[in-house]
Amino acid sequence: MYLGDLPLYIETDAMTDPRRVLADTDAAGLGTRVISAPPFAFPVADAAGVDDYVANFNDALTRACRDSGDRLLGLGLVSLHDPDAARAQMDQIAATDVVRGIAVPPLLGPTSFDVAPMRELLRAAAERDLAVLVHPMQLPRPEWSSYYLVNLIGNPVETATAAASLVLGGVLEELPDLRICMLHGGGCAPALVGRWQHGWEKRADVRSAETRSPREGFAGLWFDTLTHDAAALELLRAHADPSHLMCGSDYPFDMGLPQPLELPHAAGIDDATLERNARRFLGL
Repeated sequence: MYLGDLPLYIETDAMTDPRRVLADTDAAGLGTRVISAPPFAFPVADAAGVDDYVANFNDALTRACRDSGDRLLGLGLVSLHDPDAARAQMDQIAATDVVRGIAVPPLLGPTSFDVAPMRELLRAAAERDLAVLVHPMQLPRPEWSSYYLVNLIGNPVETATAAASLVLGGVLEELPDLRICMLHGGGCAPALVGRWQHGWEKRADVRSAETRSPREGFAGLWFDTLTHDAAALELLRAHADPSHLMCGSDYPFDMGLPQPLELPHAAGIDDATLERNARRFLGL
């Protein structure tokens, strides 16, 4: 598979065959896996046919989860540019029981969650008690054209940008019941919380949304444990709410971990905690 000219080292049946997904779930020592669209399948285009595409995907996701014997749960898609359509899609998602929320990109064009339409999507999700998963998209930039930097640097930066929009944009204050998860351990964000805090204390423009401090706001976000590094996971734990950490695998991407429990176990996070946190995030 290719994203433009960039090869994606993904075994396609691990993305398309539920039997393979379940076999890999067993091999990873997991009881239940929560699956969503790969980020290159997000409906970021404002074009005709998006609503049909979203409906078809969500129907197929629902069937795969219902046929899995309680082994798979899902996070569906919504029409990102059309909050009215997205509300109707979320109503359908909420009625399934097996699709527990939505997966969205961190950026839509030049904007993130602090402004419309993404802010309206989060409001609708919170009103329906749906979880929100934020997965970066490897947006191309010329300085990241080699060495897979579009992923190795680009993905963490996209995620940190989204986290900043939530923490500094007043979104968490407006939507205190919102459950929104930043993947890959929050990307660069844990290393930047102190910098955001200093800017918030010194600059009026950083405080313009009249938010609580960035340190407090950051604790309102959810995260997976896929940091690829024990020291990075410890840094995340220093800033995050410990009840907001869940086991992430990035399955089946090349940056994923076939044994995703090893990192949280090494940090002293046990299975009972991971399961309890995930159940709370998914509203189970």
